[in-house]
Amino acid sequence: MLSNRVRIAAGALTMTLLFTGNGISAQAVNLSSSLPVAGIGLSLDEGVSLKTVAHYNDSQVEIVEPISFPSPVVKELSEEDYSHLVIARVNDYVNVRSIPSEEGEIVGKLYDKSVGTFLEEEDGWYKIQSGNCTGYVKGEYCVTGEEANELAKEVGRRIATVTTQTLNVRKEANTDSSILGQVPIEEVLTVTEELDGWVQVKIEEGAGYVSLDYVTLSTEFVQAESREEEKARLAKEEAERQEALAASRRAREQAEAAVAAEQQTETAQAPAPVSGSGDLGQQVADYALQFVGNPYVYGGTSLTNGADCSGFVMSVYANFGVSLPHSASADRKKGTGVGNIDNAIPGDIVCYSGHVGIYIGDGKIVHASNSRTGIIVSNANYDTVIDVRRIF
Repeated sequence: MLSNRVRIAAGALTMTLLFTGNGISAQAVNLSSSLPVAGIGLSLDEGVSLKTVAHYNDSQVEIVEPISFPSPVVKELSEEDYSHLVIARVNDYVNVRSIPSEEGEIVGKLYDKSVGTFLEEEDGWYKIQSGNCTGYVKGEYCVTGEEANELAKEVGRRIATVTTQTLNVRKEANTDSSILGQVPIEEVLTVTEELDGWVQVKIEEGAGYVSLDYVTLSTEFVQAESREEEKARLAKEEAERQEALAASRRAREQAEAAVAAEQQTETAQAPAPVSGSGDLGQQVADYALQFVGNPYVYGGTSLTNGADCSGFVMSVYANFGVSLPHSASADRKKGTGVGNIDNAIPGDIVCYSGHVGIYIGDGKIVHASNSRTGIIVSNANYDTVIDVRRIF
């Protein structure tokens, strides 16, 4: 039977309890243009918004390279422990302060629907530990106790992480059922139902079932971001953005030089990236649209002969000098998170459960959908958007 224990996942932030003599205070603040994702927020001045934030034949070896990236550090809590959580309920975020007063130093930010562990209450302030941040948040902007116990079930995302090289997703919860689709190792999928020995997950082909022998289950909550983590993240994101821009310029210059040197030579494979004075993200979107109608191939990376969803995104961006992983889950860690689809601009990577696409504007994406439809244009909200990542 399934265990009645769940996990709190927060990127790579450990939920160790730190007791300090200092507290911190909190205040609700206004919306900014950047949004946090999975406990790692974006550019923060006074505030940001998170209005969006067993069987052998089911384990197959395919020509898919394992993706290596840090696994979330988790702390297990039994379900009754949800009442000991503190969950932010604000439009944007509440500041975490060093003492239970608005005069206290801001040591971090707890975003809307993000979670901390309740330590104590003092004068209407909750002392919490969340990620690497310990301090005080103003109680009026959070819930705890029974309210937190109910809200935690809504704001937490139950996920299954694939632990085998290639996992079959079946139409029914048994190995005699036909295969709906396949997912690679380290893929993170949204769980929609839990059964005895099986869970239902969402992939691009629809809802299907995977054996618990080949996945690990956890519950993902957004946690606080400390000031130090914010500074480090912003510096890293800016460095990656500048690197991507430089790589794109080099790729464009090389493509233009090749065209000038061989004006009469047709490109054997895909056309060169679109050049010109337009925005790079728009150029990415325009380039990607050239391949609509081409086939979907699981594990593929060819824009003409067949690619899967992450292979399509990877190969499109490769033509602009940017290296991305061949993994939908790993794409969620690249670039800068901008929250929900309302903030997307052309060229952004739109992330779903087990799937990614490229935003082209007007509420639409281009993506390698599935083996039945190939590379197509769809409404971005055809499924639940988990994240939107900006590369340039």
